[in-house]
Order: sequence, then structure tokens, then C-alpha cells
Amino acid sequence: MKTVVPIDPATPMKRPNMTREYRQHVFHAPAGACDLLLIRHGESEPARPGMSFPMVDGHGDPALHDNGHIQARQVGERLKSAPLAALYVTTLRRTHQTAAPLAAQLRLTPVVEADLREICLGDWDGGLYRIKALEGDPAFRRASELQEWGEIPGAETTAQLHARVAAGLWRIAERHPDQRVAAFVHGGVIGAAMAIATGAQPFAFNGAANGSISRIVLSDGHMIARGFNDCSHLDVA
Repeated sequence: MKTVVPIDPATPMKRPNMTREYRQHVFHAPAGACDLLLIRHGESEPARPGMSFPMVDGHGDPALHDNGHIQARQVGERLKSAPLAALYVTTLRRTHQTAAPLAAQLRLTPVVEADLREICLGDWDGGLYRIKALEGDPAFRRASELQEWGEIPGAETTAQLHARVAAGLWRIAERHPDQRVAAFVHGGVIGAAMAIATGAQPFAFNGAANGSISRIVLSDGHMIARGFNDCSHLDVA
């Protein structure tokens, strides 16, 4: 009778010419990290000459355009199965309106993080910035060339924007170790967050699309950029 020797699973089997394999790295968030989705609000109502948006603490506060409500619903459909521990919004209603469809899907109440509000545009807030930008106002051109928001009369500086955005992001991260959360924010805030995370020039990531999703991971005092301007869920013309 032949004796069968059991194979110890802890002992590697020897195979002729076997070589070790080294697979490509797959990113995993570090232990204790906060995985943060940054969602730009949907398109807001248009600016009109001689008319100002309602103001909240010095910031223009337009509602969403009809197209913005469509984008908000598309964001909700995209993320309705995502394992999100919390939703954040800013002090401005366009972020609340954009978050509403997803909040209803997930049965979460959004939390306000005031430091993630849009850039304070000083004398040009309330809608005038859009008009000045399209007209090519000299102060707008200087701001773009120097990557300095403070060139706009009365606006906060780029350094001030980055400081408060970083403070807001880290406050969220400290509340949510080992969790994924989403923050509905503004184009200037996404640009600042991505520039901070990558060390890029301050305006390098300005221009995220309405309803787009970007992603950063925050851990041990470091930010890691993992995605920018994902629009795959949107009807983009």
C-alpha cells in the first residue's frame, strides 16, 4: 500500500524554472486616511448686467440653473451606491441644491463646512466677475497671469484662499479616518485643493466642470491627488 504524505500549505511547492512574480502596485488609502470626493456644484443661474445675485457674507449666492438641477441628479445617480460616511456642503445654496438628490438617496443630512466656500471676489462678487472675465478686464488678466486672486479689487489673496481651504479639508479628514466622504464645493476650491495636493501652480487646476468629481486622500499631514474632473456621469455636449 502506497503511503500518501500530506502537503503542508505553508511550504511552497517546488516547480521547475519557477520565478517570483512582482505585480504592479495597486493604490490603497493609508490606514487612518480620509478619502474625500470633491464635487463641484451644478451650473448656477446666469449673471445679468446691472443685477446682483443675493449675497451671503460677502459672497454671491445664486441658485442652480435648470441644467444645474439635472447635473445634481446625475451626481446622485452616480454615487447612490458609494460607501459614503458623510456629505458636506458650504454656506452657499448652490452646493446644498446639488447635494440634495444624493442626500435623499443615502438618507444623510449634509454638514456645512464654511471654509470650503467659494473665493471671495470682493468688488466683483455677486455676478460681476463673470462679466469682467468675459470682457477681459485688465485686473482679470493680471490675476490670470500672476495666478493671484488678490489682483481683483477687494478679493481675498490666493494665499488666503489656500490657507482656509486646507483648514477646511483637514477638519473633515480629522472627523473621518478610514472613511470616504463627499464635499459639494466650488470650482475655485477644487482648484486650490488640487494645487495644494500636487504642488502645482495655484491656477493649474482651475476650471473643473459643473457636477464633476475630483478626489484627494488625506493622511498624516499629506494630501494625495487621486482624480480630477471626472465627468463620465454627466451629459456633456
